Amino acid sequence: MKKGRTILLGLLAMLVLPFGISLAEDPPGSKAKEKYTWRNAPRHSSGVAPDPRALKDQAVVMVLAANTFGWRGYFAVHPWIIYKRAGETSYTRYDVVGWGGGNVVRQNYALPDGLWFGSEPQILVEQRGDKAGELIPKVEAAIKSYPFARTYRSYPGPNSNTFVAHIGREVPGLDLDMPANAIGKDYREITNPVGLSSSGQGVQANILGMFGFSVGLEEGIELNLLGLNVGIDFNRPALRLPSIGRLGMDNSGQAYSEDVGDGNPVN
Repeated sequence: MKKGRTILLGLLAMLVLPFGISLAEDPPGSKAKEKYTWRNAPRHSSGVAPDPRALKDQAVVMVLAANTFGWRGYFAVHPWIIYKRAGETSYTRYDVVGWGGGNVVRQNYALPDGLWFGSEPQILVEQRGDKAGELIPKVEAAIKSYPFARTYRSYPGPNSNTFVAHIGREVPGLDLDMPANAIGKDYREITNPVGLSSSGQGVQANILGMFGFSVGLEEGIELNLLGLNVGIDFNRPALRLPSIGRLGMDNSGQAYSEDVGDGNPVN
């Protein structure tokens, strides 16, 4: 009985303490972005994506994620995918945006690597060259097959993280590993609780994104409680924690031989 209580308290600490760390690193009111509104928050290019003109002869696929706007940024991220074929000099972007009604899957809603209402995106996946070229038709097919194109719920899903996780399941060659604070990535309909994890390389059991677990090479072992995820990544050793995502080695999936890009804005 005492051992079970200790385990429970430890698990609760892993769920709650990361939020405290997130608040300590970025206390409310400490930054100018607290003054932003939906209308005036900066959304200019962050420069994290390589200049597509410099890589005209290469195909590129990237998955990016930035903190969500306002107080939600302490808990969750907003991800999206961009790509271009060899010969193209601009990116195509897809993400899910809940406001506005209708089809929530938006094409080129914002700049490919633009700040998400003041928050700089981080790279989750970067593939270039022949492999990227092979992935693009599969990515496009996955986008078309997204089952929740007219449904959106910020919590527990389906949302923008559910969308990108769907692409990861359908295209395991992306080597996508979504962070623990991608709330909604584990959302599954109650009639389909078991299947592939968001990397497409593991297994998952979950009920409506609220209760379940994932096990896989990319995500390691992860437990989901009330939409919050805790776990251990063995592939690139790290703790997987709510609010802060991960604590340990960086997990940006990259596959290319040469870094070409000067941080200039991209189209």
